[in-house]
Amino acid sequence: MGTVGAIVRRPGTAQRTPIRAALLLMGLLTTGLAQLPIPASAPRGFWALPENLTAVEGTTVELRCGVRAPGSAVQWAKDGLLLGPNPAIPGFPRYRLGGDPARGEFHLHIEACDLSDDAEYECQVGRSETGPELVSPRVILSILVPPKLLQLTPEAGSTVTWVAGQEYVVSCVSGDAKPAPDITFLQSGQTVSDVSANVNEGSQEKLFITEATARVTPQSSDNGQLLVCEGSSPALDTPIKASITMNVLFPPGPPVIEWPGLDEGHVRAGQSLELPCVSRGGNPPATLQWLKNGQPVSTAWGTEHAQVVARSVLVMTVRPEDHGAQLSCEAYNSVSTGIQGRSITLQVIFPPSAITILGSASQSENKNVTLCCVTKSSRPRVLLRWWLGGRQLPPTEETVMDGLHGGRISMSNLTLLVRREDNGLTLTCEAFSEAFTKETFKKSLVLNVKYPAQKLWIEGPPEGQHLRTGTRVRLVCLAIGGNPDPALTWYKNSRTVTEPRLPQESRRVQLGNLEKSGSIFTRELVLVAGPSDNQAKFSCKAGQLAASTQLEVQFPPTNLTILANLSAARPGDVLNLTCISISSNPPVNLSWDKEGERLEDVAAPPQSAPFKGSAASRSVFLRVSSRDHGHRVTCRAHSAGLRETVSSFHRLNVLYRPEFLGEQVLVATAVEQGQALLPVSVSANPAPEAFNWTFRGYRLSPAGGPRHRILSGGALQLWNVTRADDGFYQLHCQNSEGTAETLVRLDVHYAPTIRVLQDPTEVNVGGSVDIVCTVDANPILPEMFSWERLGEEEEDQSLDDMEKISKGSTGRLRIYHAKLSQAGAYQCIVDNGVAPPARGLVRLVVRFAPQVEHPTPLTKVAAAGDSTSSATLHCRARGVPDIVFTWSKNGVPLDLQDPRYTEHTYHQGGVHSSLLTIANVSAAQDYALFTCTATNALGSDHTKIQLVSISRPDPPLGLKVVSVTPHSVGLEWKPGFDGGLPQKFHIRYEALEAPGFLYVDVLPPQATTFTLTGLRPSTRYRVWLLASNALGDSGLTDKGIQLSFTTPGLDQPSGEPDLQLPTERPTGPSGLPLPPLLLAAGGLLLLSTASCVGGLLWWWRLRRLAEGISEKTEAGSEEDRVRNEYEESQWTGDRDTGSSMVSTAEAEPYYHSMKDFGPRLSPTLEEAPYPQGFTGLEDEDVAFPGHLYDVVERMYSPPRAWGPLYDEVQTGPYDLRWQEDKYEDPRGIYDQVAGDSEAVDSDSLPFELRGHLV
Repeated sequence: MGTVGAIVRRPGTAQRTPIRAALLLMGLLTTGLAQLPIPASAPRGFWALPENLTAVEGTTVELRCGVRAPGSAVQWAKDGLLLGPNPAIPGFPRYRLGGDPARGEFHLHIEACDLSDDAEYECQVGRSETGPELVSPRVILSILVPPKLLQLTPEAGSTVTWVAGQEYVVSCVSGDAKPAPDITFLQSGQTVSDVSANVNEGSQEKLFITEATARVTPQSSDNGQLLVCEGSSPALDTPIKASITMNVLFPPGPPVIEWPGLDEGHVRAGQSLELPCVSRGGNPPATLQWLKNGQPVSTAWGTEHAQVVARSVLVMTVRPEDHGAQLSCEAYNSVSTGIQGRSITLQVIFPPSAITILGSASQSENKNVTLCCVTKSSRPRVLLRWWLGGRQLPPTEETVMDGLHGGRISMSNLTLLVRREDNGLTLTCEAFSEAFTKETFKKSLVLNVKYPAQKLWIEGPPEGQHLRTGTRVRLVCLAIGGNPDPALTWYKNSRTVTEPRLPQESRRVQLGNLEKSGSIFTRELVLVAGPSDNQAKFSCKAGQLAASTQLEVQFPPTNLTILANLSAARPGDVLNLTCISISSNPPVNLSWDKEGERLEDVAAPPQSAPFKGSAASRSVFLRVSSRDHGHRVTCRAHSAGLRETVSSFHRLNVLYRPEFLGEQVLVATAVEQGQALLPVSVSANPAPEAFNWTFRGYRLSPAGGPRHRILSGGALQLWNVTRADDGFYQLHCQNSEGTAETLVRLDVHYAPTIRVLQDPTEVNVGGSVDIVCTVDANPILPEMFSWERLGEEEEDQSLDDMEKISKGSTGRLRIYHAKLSQAGAYQCIVDNGVAPPARGLVRLVVRFAPQVEHPTPLTKVAAAGDSTSSATLHCRARGVPDIVFTWSKNGVPLDLQDPRYTEHTYHQGGVHSSLLTIANVSAAQDYALFTCTATNALGSDHTKIQLVSISRPDPPLGLKVVSVTPHSVGLEWKPGFDGGLPQKFHIRYEALEAPGFLYVDVLPPQATTFTLTGLRPSTRYRVWLLASNALGDSGLTDKGIQLSFTTPGLDQPSGEPDLQLPTERPTGPSGLPLPPLLLAAGGLLLLSTASCVGGLLWWWRLRRLAEGISEKTEAGSEEDRVRNEYEESQWTGDRDTGSSMVSTAEAEPYYHSMKDFGPRLSPTLEEAPYPQGFTGLEDEDVAFPGHLYDVVERMYSPPRAWGPLYDEVQTGPYDLRWQEDKYEDPRGIYDQVAGDSEAVDSDSLPFELRGHLV
């Protein structure tokens, strides 16, 4: 047997042992030998056997098997399970057989091996003709599974906080692995020895979990370091790790105080002291605080985290009381077992804070002054000395005693004899010490030596000078010498003079301050001379010295008083008034007046006067009335010497009952729904106690009501005034003296309201009528009535031929010789100045006899006389009042009780319509001349309508040129009777200079205007117009369907066409030459031949048409049956047609909304053109008032009262405002019939369709 081996391919993984390397080399050699072809004669057996193999999960594995057994089946078995000889090994996508089978290579390859591949394998060779089966030894494939994670408690990646010196437990659990991993703990890079581990089964068979627990005691050096759990396994190239960060708490170091300088604790008072305190280490860093004598003074500190240093600086200003104080700095943190501290005791040097001199420095001359100088506490003590000016004085006695804060107090006494020349000198006490060489402490005072003044006098006006009251007088008191300064005091008649205390008092007296100029002292007294200053003595005193002067003052009466014998008088009482002048200098003259009128008075006995002046008095007697109340009686005192008059008045108080004044308003005006004020002008004394208002016997509440209130002055205020408030209001005024009454009328103005307006107002044509408008309004004004006529045209609104009459509350619009043009809507407008004006609409109806509309000389309606169709005859007339219609056939009144006849009548304003429907039209019975007669109270009128068979259309009417250009012409016409079938139009035209005719069909077929194009300029043309329907055309025999015109040249502007009206035979000789006669005879012969042929063709065509119509009539529904209807209402201003309408159903009722209704009427006879020979009504008074009733029909009905136009059925095309979406052109009904008739054989035409009239 050869060498056996196995290969494990694991990218990036090297063999770990030398044995594996040797096995690999042997395997390669064996593989090289095995590449040789196996001869067929070689004996059966294995030349390469599989080996036990270990592989890491996820790698590729190859189990080798070399066989010498040609033609035998080779397969592998896994844990006894045969995998099959197929090289792809179905069911095992990661397994395959590799190598060259021809060489006997059947190696088992396993891709991305996992734990399920961990099993026993054997290579088996099947039995063959060359030998029995072969089985290799069983080998084991061992799969290594590395641990995927480590679960650390506390959680990996977190930071744990521990206290230094305490023991903590940390656990680490590996994930599933094979074999069980080894777990190691590292603390700050050092292996932890106190570790216990347990191996447990994993989540699957063959997998294991390792649980390890470590006991850790952190130190301060471990702070910020990692605690690592490391797991190693043969399946791992490098161990896996999980770690936590250790935050180790430990106490800080002791604090250190950094004292500035060498003498610790020694400091001067007032010095700013900064003491740093530093504590190093600690987690967390130290908390620092300063204490002074055991009391906290600062708790602020900072931390330098990089150096783990806590620093706190105490800043303080040293004071004397800090002497002996103990300053302490303490450091601690959350894990400190105790507080660490450092202390310093202060030794403070301080000077005396103050020096005080006790005793008075003021003394009379030649007397002793005793003073004591005392210092505050100082450390060390100070010495004292005295100075007077620049001279040192010896002390009398010195004393030292204990002071505050460990200091000493110094005291020195001094006794000194003062003289006048010592006055004002400075006396100083000085303290000094060697400890305070740079500082001097002093206290000084000024000696005040007292001595008296030497002289005193007054400067002012000379005595005996007369001063007028109000004169400003200045008195000055002067003194020489004296210490202290002499106190100059002013006296008036032995009483001290003072200024007024209250600022609002008149400053009649101004007392100056003491002023000094050198050795002279002055004090000024300024006063405004008054009566009390007359002959008064003014004195000035300074100590024992005094001086005085006297003033002479002239003044008017100081007080002018009026005395009355009655405080309140009544009309007729006599009032005694006495005027008294208390005092004046010189004497005055008294006089009386009342409101400027001089009064006679009598003198009264004199009285004594103050201020050494003169007194006077006079009396007056008055008989008072109510008009005197409030008047002033004035007493005047005149001083001739002073040229001044003083006045005083007495206001008369006369009690009287209320009296209404002349300006009392007797009529008040207000607007309805507005406010009204009834003013009161009353005079009374005392004021009226009550104002009572009465209206129509009812007293208005003084407290007010919903619509009134009585104002404080008695006026009555009303709001929301109505016309019911109009009338007289009685006012009753009362006071304690009596009562008074008056009447005040309230005139309420209100907007006009139309009470009577006859609508409609009717008048016969040519008659006269008044349109009467009666209103309720206030005020009634002469020109408040105005009238308007409502019309669309300005000429319709003229009222020139009407008379306007206004009388009181009634206005009239008088119309003489009424005309139809005056019919319509009128508006009465009433404006009395109170908004809004009143407006009323009234319709003027001008009654006139019926006027039947005659659209054509002979009105025709076509219908099939087959006893199955129906026809409708439409008769319309105008007239007022309403019209009654009657019908007759061939002059015989029509029996409307016959069920074949149905008649409907419609009225709308002055327009009336009658629709006669004939059912089952028979040619024998109904082809006749029908007469419609319209009758009302003023007369009657009639028209005739002929019922005929279906036929060719009549020629068109009124062909004319409306425009012409060099290359085109615009034509317009009016359709003629269409023969009962839809018609269309054709144009034949020729150029007179060129032979031959041209034909053009008018499109759309129903058009009545057409533009003919393709013409040549400056050419004469002739044009013919034909109408045709299913039965033929209208022919060219009517001269009214042709015209001639000439197109303008290219250089000529287009304008009015050069027309030649329908031609007539030219006048000429009566005799005819022979050649024309022969030509005429030949033409007649040809024409007769053509007529015969045409007649046969025409008969054949009518027969086919009749058969077609009969078939449709028998087989069709009711909707396909036709009837003819008169289309008179389709007239427009430029279109007049008498075509018929075929319908198979009764007209359905149609109702208009009348909100914005405005009827449009057909043209009147004056407006619509008619053919020659028609005799119309030309008189203006009887003309059709179409444009008038246009307005009347809108305005006669009241707003929002419009009803349906007709009571029963719709008028069809006769509706005055037929809506486009409702209207259907009746001629369209014939489209199908006309189309079918072209294919009908004329031989089958029924008898009733072959003729025209019966």
